[in-house]
Amino acid sequence: MRVIRQIGSLAFVLGLFTVVFAGVPWHVIAAEDPEVPLWLQIAVFCLLGGILVVLLTLALEQVKGKTKGQEFSLSEPDSRLLLMNSAEVPGRATREILGLVQGHTVFAIWLGKDLSAIVRLILGGELTEYTEMMGRARTAAINRMVAQAAKLGADAIINVRYMTTSVVGSAAELLVYGTAVTLSE
Repeated sequence: MRVIRQIGSLAFVLGLFTVVFAGVPWHVIAAEDPEVPLWLQIAVFCLLGGILVVLLTLALEQVKGKTKGQEFSLSEPDSRLLLMNSAEVPGRATREILGLVQGHTVFAIWLGKDLSAIVRLILGGELTEYTEMMGRARTAAINRMVAQAAKLGADAIINVRYMTTSVVGSAAELLVYGTAVTLSE
């Protein structure tokens, strides 16, 4: 079902760009000729057909209940460093504060997935396209922060915090930061 939806999304995107960037200029130049060329008819069909395919596949998934509780297998950062959102590690004393470490990323989804999310807004349910995007952004940002702390020789990162903002359209910025420390034995 997902492959069919992606094909529909791709048809929509190709049809949209063909109509906007080729069809509109053609219409301005050949406005007196009432006959619409075959390539423009196909582009409009792809544009409308793509939207219809995405709408139908999402509706079928909703009816079948496939999207309820769907989990993504996003791999967590591989780290020997302890990540804590508290000011100290229970049972361990902080030996040295190494400083602020951070990881940063800006993620976006392509227009086809954005279309699927817009349709899902109409039908209701989790916006899985954005959930997956933010999960990948979180993993990338954490991995960058952990790499920075490892270079400093840290045992742990404490006071870990996340911050996110919308950059433009469907792009989101994610910043994760914390304090790199070494721990006593």
